[in-house]
Amino acid sequence: MSLPRKHVAVIGAGWAGLAAAVQALDLGHRATLYEMAAHTGGRARSVAVPHIAELDNGQHIMIGAYSETLRLMRLVGQAPERVFDRRPLELVYPDGDGLRMPRGPARVVFAWAVLRARGWSWSERWALLATALAWQRRGMRNPGVDTVEQLCRNLPLRVRADLIEPLCIAALNTPASQASATVFLRVLNDALFAAPGGSDLLLPRVGLSQLFPAPALQWLGGKGVSRRISHRVQSIARRIGRWDVDGEPFDAVILACSAVEAARLAAPFNAEWALRAAALNYEPIGTVYLKRGSQPLPRPMVSLRSSPDQPAQFAFDLGLLDQHANVVAFVVSGARPWIERGVDAMAQAVQQQAAQTMPSSFPTTPPSVLHTTMERRATFACTPDLLRPAMVVTDGLLAAGDYVEGPYPATLEGSVRAAVRAARALESSVPA
Repeated sequence: MSLPRKHVAVIGAGWAGLAAAVQALDLGHRATLYEMAAHTGGRARSVAVPHIAELDNGQHIMIGAYSETLRLMRLVGQAPERVFDRRPLELVYPDGDGLRMPRGPARVVFAWAVLRARGWSWSERWALLATALAWQRRGMRNPGVDTVEQLCRNLPLRVRADLIEPLCIAALNTPASQASATVFLRVLNDALFAAPGGSDLLLPRVGLSQLFPAPALQWLGGKGVSRRISHRVQSIARRIGRWDVDGEPFDAVILACSAVEAARLAAPFNAEWALRAAALNYEPIGTVYLKRGSQPLPRPMVSLRSSPDQPAQFAFDLGLLDQHANVVAFVVSGARPWIERGVDAMAQAVQQQAAQTMPSSFPTTPPSVLHTTMERRATFACTPDLLRPAMVVTDGLLAAGDYVEGPYPATLEGSVRAAVRAARALESSVPA
């Protein structure tokens, strides 16, 4: 006997909301999509910029382990092989030092890359391999420490600075001194050791909106989904056998909006859930777009050694990615100090960093700043004591988003997986 299909209200049209609606329809349900902003895509979208047309509101990358994101992209008609530059993981600095992963069996290529890493002594390489082997023997489970810094305290300083800290800030957007060791090990396992190609970099060749939000919205429209853009939901109410969203009846509701909005809407039904969602702390990410000279960067993504005066950890040459000629995006993760010092100060520091570390690509001093963004609530702070709200708020009221309880930090894959879980849970959700 087939289960009855439901009409679900999805509140929020970021990556989580769009993924929830797509997955719900693929399971045979109906959906209505609400979005308070005038655009879709949430914190990972393209924005209009004078004299350039569009730039992303922050540089995002994916990796080969993002299986659910890639699956839903294909479902809505997007071809990942067309819109990504897929290449083995490289964490290489302007001087050529760093780690290069070849293709092949995950654990074998990691060992090969460590043994061939430039800039490390043999003792540093063996120390990393021995530590990684010990982690794997424990099943990549936390040995009983709190932070990534504690987890890696016995590794050589150079290995921590060149590999651990960049991976930690890229994946968790939280400094190693504060970041959860448990989540970090889980991410390392899935990215580096779980399957061939899991660590591959997926560098976008198109703007973020074209990766998934725009194709998903078009696909949903083709399925007859009603889309209420620029509509902030004022209230939801529970009735006998249904939910009302601003007076319109539904069988279930998925909160795929921000944690703050979700807490506001969920509070009448589960005050404890709302308090936990509202209590999350956040880490910002800044992006500075500079105009380079005729000489491109050595590769599309270059690692950078950051410091209090050199804020960026990565640079992306958008010209090499077929997006914008002579434009380089510098990413400043864990950017809280630069909120206090000011966005203009961050841009000036990145200008100096670019000129000092890659003078052949930035011969003009200072390089021209094309655009600067600061996403103040880019991700939740992924700390050891983090308590995330559950997927189920109450019967028939579900939550989806990167902040919902789950195995991953605040990433696009985390958002999509939370959305897929919520949509699949519609099968077992009880009517209001």
